[in-house]
Amino acid sequence: MSNNSQTEKKISKLNALKEQAQAGGGKARIDKQHKLGKLTARERVNTMLDEGTFREMDMLAHHHSSEYGLDKTIFLGDGVVTGYGQIDGNQVCVFSQDFTVLGGSLAEQHGRKICKVMDLAMKTGVPVIGLNDSGGARVQEGVISLGAYADIFLRNTLASGVVPQISLILGPCAGGAVYSPAITDFIIMVKSTYMFVTGPKVVQTVTHEVLTSEELGGISVHGAKSGVAHFTCENDLEAIEVVKKLLTYIPSNNSSEPPFKPTNDDNNRIDENLNNIIPANPNQPYDIKEVIKTIADNGEFLEVHEDYAGNIVVGFIHLGGRSIGVVANQPMVLAGVLDIDSSKKAARFIRFCDCFNIPILTLEDVPGFMPGKVQEWGGIISNGAKLLYAYCEATVPKVTVITRKAYGGAYDVMSSKHIRGDFNFAWPTAEIAVMGAKGAIEIIFKKEMDEAEDKMAKELELIEEYNEKFANPYIAASYGYVDDVFEPKYTRSRLIDAFKMLENKVDKNPYKKHGNIPL
Repeated sequence: MSNNSQTEKKISKLNALKEQAQAGGGKARIDKQHKLGKLTARERVNTMLDEGTFREMDMLAHHHSSEYGLDKTIFLGDGVVTGYGQIDGNQVCVFSQDFTVLGGSLAEQHGRKICKVMDLAMKTGVPVIGLNDSGGARVQEGVISLGAYADIFLRNTLASGVVPQISLILGPCAGGAVYSPAITDFIIMVKSTYMFVTGPKVVQTVTHEVLTSEELGGISVHGAKSGVAHFTCENDLEAIEVVKKLLTYIPSNNSSEPPFKPTNDDNNRIDENLNNIIPANPNQPYDIKEVIKTIADNGEFLEVHEDYAGNIVVGFIHLGGRSIGVVANQPMVLAGVLDIDSSKKAARFIRFCDCFNIPILTLEDVPGFMPGKVQEWGGIISNGAKLLYAYCEATVPKVTVITRKAYGGAYDVMSSKHIRGDFNFAWPTAEIAVMGAKGAIEIIFKKEMDEAEDKMAKELELIEEYNEKFANPYIAASYGYVDDVFEPKYTRSRLIDAFKMLENKVDKNPYKKHGNIPL
């Protein structure tokens, strides 16, 4: 046989093996996946990455187990597609679990493949994107499967704050499998999927609660109640689009700057409507998202955790082309008060931005922290401290605009000058005080109130006097706690100028192994 013939035979064998690997669990299982409205593992990867850029790794890997008949069910690739490619020209690493192969179950080789691509992401400084669709640990491989999970958890932890980690939940994610996404930076969850530590059957046995998978851990739970999911989507394609949008705001690693996005939106654009957005009645709400979208390049705002803890809004915008993380109190929900959930939500977002060199804009309208036993018993002290800690620790450029209320300890917490806010601005509608007028006069003027013949008239008089003195930004400005007070309509240009001034800012924390944030 000639050398050419031998080579052709070997190439033919290679092509047959690769064809076998690309077939996944077979046509019947792939058809079933499609009937459920889901893409296959490879379809998801190829849809997400730029055409022709995906380079697969370990396509021919498979398990070497023989227990419980596993030797009769060997699939090349072992239920996960791994490799690297590009999204909008930027390099990424990716793994995509294949539910058509042994239910996407994780075991030794499956786990090794994921660890290998995560190690590559760390070495090369690129984001790692995990597409999760798995029935959980491969029971037939026992403790080896559990060890494989732990190997992945370790890499998630070591990669945290080094390269961005994005998790898509595109199928079941239960038991130990949930902890890998939980350590990552963003979880994108699709309708009809679920995440939980223990399933409905176990829950019913232990607690006698009868729940469906959706009620226990579906997107309505993790999008709005637990806050586990940062984004919720209708289907695979929508989730992939969120990944692409997200990557337009975040850098490849912690040593890189966020991507710059050129804009045709005028940096000096004046928005007259902002001059009238604050209601005359200080207790009347307005939508802070209108402010965010008005100042942002082309009105584009990628909100994170949209359905969770709505009294604070977080997300990404571009300002003059620069990527900016936004944290804003939302007067439309609970008057913008800070509570346990909103504190955790904002703190986590701030720490992500600080990890990856993304400047932070704070829009402040906060009446204080939520009172009451539910909050106190739930740990508002330690949870509120998480937000304070996150702002204090952050060394990225930080600019704050007080639009209306800045009361009590919440004034300090929301990136005030006292905790290393770089530029602190205020609109003329700002109210900076220890507390609101009514509460203050009940303390300061208790004797006068008790002695007044017409208590209601006296109260109105004292409230007006208090507001005249404190319901403005000028005392704070006189001490330099506010750098400037300007008309709202100039906000966009003032912020762009401020962040440009801060682009070479250097700030450092004392040397330490790490701090002890009140978890």
